[in-house]
Amino acid sequence: MPDHNPPGFFIPPIYGQHIPARPMSPPTTDTEAPVDEFDDADSAFGGDSFIGDETKTLSSFITNYRYEYGRRYHAYRDGAYWGPNDEIANEQQDLAHHMYLLTLDGQLHLAPIENPQEILDVGTGTGIWAIDMADEYPSSRVTGVDLSPIQPPFVPPNCLFEIDDMTMPWTYSANQFDFIHIREMFGSIPDWDEFFRQCWRSLKPGGYIEVVEHSVEPISDDDTVGPDHFYTEWGKTVVQSGKVSGKTFTIWRESAERLRRLGFEDVVEHTYKWPMNGWSPDRKLHEIGRWNQYRLHDGVEGFMLRLLTSTLQWPYEQAQAFLAQMRANLRDYRTHAYLPGTVSYGRKPRNAPPEAEAAW
Repeated sequence: MPDHNPPGFFIPPIYGQHIPARPMSPPTTDTEAPVDEFDDADSAFGGDSFIGDETKTLSSFITNYRYEYGRRYHAYRDGAYWGPNDEIANEQQDLAHHMYLLTLDGQLHLAPIENPQEILDVGTGTGIWAIDMADEYPSSRVTGVDLSPIQPPFVPPNCLFEIDDMTMPWTYSANQFDFIHIREMFGSIPDWDEFFRQCWRSLKPGGYIEVVEHSVEPISDDDTVGPDHFYTEWGKTVVQSGKVSGKTFTIWRESAERLRRLGFEDVVEHTYKWPMNGWSPDRKLHEIGRWNQYRLHDGVEGFMLRLLTSTLQWPYEQAQAFLAQMRANLRDYRTHAYLPGTVSYGRKPRNAPPEAEAAW
């Protein structure tokens, strides 16, 4: 290991060193899952997960993934989400879940929910939050929704997963859920107000919505991240990709106000910091920072490759050079950079009017 690594910190091998001339096609031997991969009685994907009589055809289509530059992306609603769904990306999601548990002192949510019976996890990813919630609230039914069937097949009996694009009109009943959880959906929603309206409609009166997001622009409190620092360039680049795609990456600082504007009550916003590495002398922030360094070192390719090459139309070689700069900066403990974030939650009024009579 290079001796500029922080003591005791393992920097794993860097992925993506091979530069193909064009996006790679998947290997012919092991890329497509069997048609009935999720047609198993023990699977978390129940009969309602794939709607209609064409389950096998739809399952085959959903698992016919797209491959770009050696990374695997979802097939259903291709391009709706910027990140890959391969094993490397899934590990980053689970690392982020661990970081959120550290951030929230072991809590899965901050909204003051009591005995919820119906819980919805939007953009569930690997399903790790939904599974933990199902264990914590065994009398509830937890539904996780994502574009990709990357969740484990064996889960608590009160947890199920569905494949859907939650930016499209929802098919859930009005007043169905006690709690709706949204985490790290930045860069994925074209119209957040419309998205929150659908959440409102599907929440029971008195039900809670919680939005957990963080910035993509590293900053500092001591000017070690200045206007000419690489982190500033990085943040501007990610934000610009959101402007080009029409899907903002700045929802972390807008969530609470949007919820208030749409009529949610008792809206609360908690802030947090994720250091870019272990520079902080604070024990908790130091630990979170070390995990964040590990997550980003492996994860920057998945986070950014499609945004850079497809959305911003960068050449592959330029994109990889940009990612290498980020990995190098992650090793610099002299820069006291962090990602600010928010946990925002609000309650649908108990006397909420029917949807047609709502203020919006």
